[in-house]
Amino acid sequence: MSPESKTALVTGGSRGIGRAICLRLAAMGYTVGVNYVSNPSAAEETLQAINDLGGKGFLLQFNVAESTAVQKALKAMSEEYGGPDILVNNAGITRDGLMARMKEDDWDSVVDTNLKGAFLCSKAVMRGMMKKRWGRIINISSVIGFLGNGGQVNYSAAKAGMTGLTKSMARELAPRQVTVNAVAPGYIVTDMTSELSEDIQEAIKAQVPLGKLGQPEDVAACVAFLASEESAYLTGQTLHVNGGMYM
Repeated sequence: MSPESKTALVTGGSRGIGRAICLRLAAMGYTVGVNYVSNPSAAEETLQAINDLGGKGFLLQFNVAESTAVQKALKAMSEEYGGPDILVNNAGITRDGLMARMKEDDWDSVVDTNLKGAFLCSKAVMRGMMKKRWGRIINISSVIGFLGNGGQVNYSAAKAGMTGLTKSMARELAPRQVTVNAVAPGYIVTDMTSELSEDIQEAIKAQVPLGKLGQPEDVAACVAFLASEESAYLTGQTLHVNGGMYM
């Protein structure tokens, strides 16, 4: 199967790392579905950027944490565009706070979006991939899932959970030649990190052997590899993209 015959879906694809992934996959020839929830203007900008590259794409609005919405959207996508042959579970949110003061809703919303969302989307696409005996599921984890971080117990737990999800799905789907891998970014220049003070950003850089924050394109490059034929013998793995912060 050539890239031109494949369809990819990137959840949370309207901004930051998700947008970079969408553009990279579109440049490779995949038809890219850009998922978003509440920012249609950002999603439109991503779609326009795909078109400017000469690529093909479409928008798909749904909340990854809502089972019915996921099933409905994926059914509509399959009927109109086919696939997806590649699923990138990138959608994620933060609701930071020290555990002693964290509200239960802040725990639930982060785990539902970041972990349950990956489960729901993967479950919705896996039968189609198994039937074709070809598929790529790529989960976007985080260095925080491996190191932990004060004030982010919900986010850290959800991202750590993606490691177990990735490995277990990889074992279940391997007999049908569907691979499941993860990419764990470190601190990447996005809207989230731009809100950090200059002092905090400098403190983070001091923990990174390469001495700088990463770019969304650094993550997108790893996703592109995992989506390609070159990664056919790689499954159940996590690629760490963090400048050496975790090794």
